[in-house]
Amino acid sequence: MESNQAKLGLLCNPEASQRTLYPYVTGTSVVALKYKDGILMAADMGGSYGSTLRYKSVERMKPIGKHSLLGASGEISDFQELLRYLDELILYDNMWDDGNSLGPKEVHNYLTRVMYNRRNKFNPLWNSLVLGGVKKGQKYLGMVSMIGVNFEDNHVATGFGNHLARPILRDEWHENLTFEEGVKLLEKCMRVLLYRDRSAVNKLQISKITEEGVTIYQPYSLKTFWGFSAFENPTLGAEGSW
Repeated sequence: MESNQAKLGLLCNPEASQRTLYPYVTGTSVVALKYKDGILMAADMGGSYGSTLRYKSVERMKPIGKHSLLGASGEISDFQELLRYLDELILYDNMWDDGNSLGPKEVHNYLTRVMYNRRNKFNPLWNSLVLGGVKKGQKYLGMVSMIGVNFEDNHVATGFGNHLARPILRDEWHENLTFEEGVKLLEKCMRVLLYRDRSAVNKLQISKITEEGVTIYQPYSLKTFWGFSAFENPTLGAEGSW
């Protein structure tokens, strides 16, 4: 009898249903870099329900305040929750009406505290975040993991991009990249991810942030070539293959 009451209490407890115990609808890699005039960021628009590419038009890059741009991989509902936190933060900042506004460094620090705080409660927000921005001529780019690990760099990536795109960026990035060169480099990274990441979809968005503000461009598809011999029999020679 007591055992049944305990189970009933657990089921009726609203706190028990509010934790993301496992990610359901997720987005894959975000790749970003500094270029001559600001920050460029790229992400595809796929939303995977488990291993099924269920949604094809999920926007995972959003402007934050006047000076910041946020991209997220991981659980989409947790990303929406983070956007609610950030809306409150920006609203509170605007209410001061003191002529100042939060820059990308401050927003990035806030996100590191939120992610680490939720991790310590054993109730993490299941996302990896990329935060870029420009304020008073200073470019800023950083990332935060779901447990609060964070760093700044000239180029960052989440998910598979951390393994497959960063080596390309290390070889080809330089601080005087033009907008066109930066877009071409991001497209090269996203094409590699499309070939190798099962959760990637060939519909991507590019966004930029400069002193003038945020621009998120219309989604488009990349030209691809699937005739490589390694794609025809990818398990050839592997142990246990046919």
